[in-house]
Amino acid sequence: MTLPVFLVPALPTGGTAVLDGPEGRHAATVRRLRAGEELVLSDGSGDQARCVVEEAVKDALRLRVVERWTVPEPSVRVVVAQALVKGDRGELAVELATEAGVDGVVPWRASRCVTKWEDGPRGAKALERWRGTAREAAKQARRARVPSVADPVTTSGLASLVSSSTVALVLHESSSQPLGTVPLPTSGDVLLVVGPEGGITDEELSALTAAGAHVVRLGPAVLRASTAAAVALGALGVLTDRWR
Repeated sequence: MTLPVFLVPALPTGGTAVLDGPEGRHAATVRRLRAGEELVLSDGSGDQARCVVEEAVKDALRLRVVERWTVPEPSVRVVVAQALVKGDRGELAVELATEAGVDGVVPWRASRCVTKWEDGPRGAKALERWRGTAREAAKQARRARVPSVADPVTTSGLASLVSSSTVALVLHESSSQPLGTVPLPTSGDVLLVVGPEGGITDEELSALTAAGAHVVRLGPAVLRASTAAAVALGALGVLTDRWR
């Protein structure tokens, strides 16, 4: 079984460390790690350290660092532009995409989104829930890097991201082009666009294709907005060297 991962602002510079705060409380009182057991500290940006528990104290662990390493970014990064989804299905989309290896998430204010994430406290709270979901899913998946969750964009902002990406793919059930037929890069960013439950409008498709996006489909089935990104990430993992 792989070692549990705990996120810290920065890795210890010396040979010992104390894991405290919320992560220390979880390790000591929920996971009940004890002397002699091992864990991994991660800064969420690729740097990790394997540690041995020296002592468990109230809501904290005293650790000895035994190994350090850095996990590089994949040569092909995948960023998902995820249309806002009603209720907790948006958080489900972020969770599944993180487990499937997404490198970044961009919330998209598509025309047919039921939820709007208006500017202000409510929108900020929703964005923080997506970011917290990505953080927790990355820990659960033992990932060295926590995917970023950007501020939400409009369709014009998304079109700008399409233009700056190496390849952009828009998932749409009307397309006759399978995802696997699009030439994929050996390095750079792949932008994967997932529309809302109500679908992407013709105007939005036109704006994205004019910016250089390919409109593709995954297969004969129509997927939910909350699951499509994870399925596509699995396909991209095989079609590129991300899973090799």
